Amino acid sequence: MITTARTPAARERVPMSAARKTALVAGGLYLLTFVSIPTLALYGPVKGPGYIAGPGPDSAALLGGLLETIVALACIGTAVALYPVVKRQNEGVALAFVGARVLEAATIFAGVASLLTIVSLRQAGAGADALVTGQALVAQYDWLFRLGQGILPAVNALLLGSLLYRSGLVPRVLPLVGLIGAPLLLASQAATVLGLWGPVSVLAAVAVLPIALWELSLGVYLVARGFRPSPIATDLAGPAR
Repeated sequence: MITTARTPAARERVPMSAARKTALVAGGLYLLTFVSIPTLALYGPVKGPGYIAGPGPDSAALLGGLLETIVALACIGTAVALYPVVKRQNEGVALAFVGARVLEAATIFAGVASLLTIVSLRQAGAGADALVTGQALVAQYDWLFRLGQGILPAVNALLLGSLLYRSGLVPRVLPLVGLIGAPLLLASQAATVLGLWGPVSVLAAVAVLPIALWELSLGVYLVARGFRPSPIATDLAGPAR
């Protein structure tokens, strides 16, 4: 009897399940939120005391604004992508996570608008008369950053971390890192507000590391492995349409 082997191209492709597709999208968006890391350097000139009366250039500030805008949209995307899954564990907490993630994005948008307003004033030739306005806009950005990207990631870690830890959708060590890092970040932000140490310091950097590790590892795991088998994901096991 003669048999013919089916070539890889002829084999029927196994459709990606809805759960796997959701995990891939959510993980990719979490990884996308790390594109804003260069803004720490890009925003240096525009936050300088004499930038608004100087010659520029504006390209670094505009690029930083673009990167942060991408991050803000990715923040919303992660919550929208994960909500249909994690609401099966606790709909109220899942909805709170979406709200906190949207609020975080809103503070990022507001911060970008503050710094780009400085760019607009410089381009309009506002000159030395606008130096005080520029300093006020920088201070506004700094406070938006502390309240938004400083506090809300800890809130998000508590909300999403608790949902993922109880559901078992990912290895429990991942949300555990976020649940441990959240109070550390909140304590660090409180210490910064009280003036115990500056926002750019060794202690502040150490406090933010667990949250950064939690979000990075979650993104990598969801992209690479997807959700683990869990009762709350059974309805998503079928092929995505």
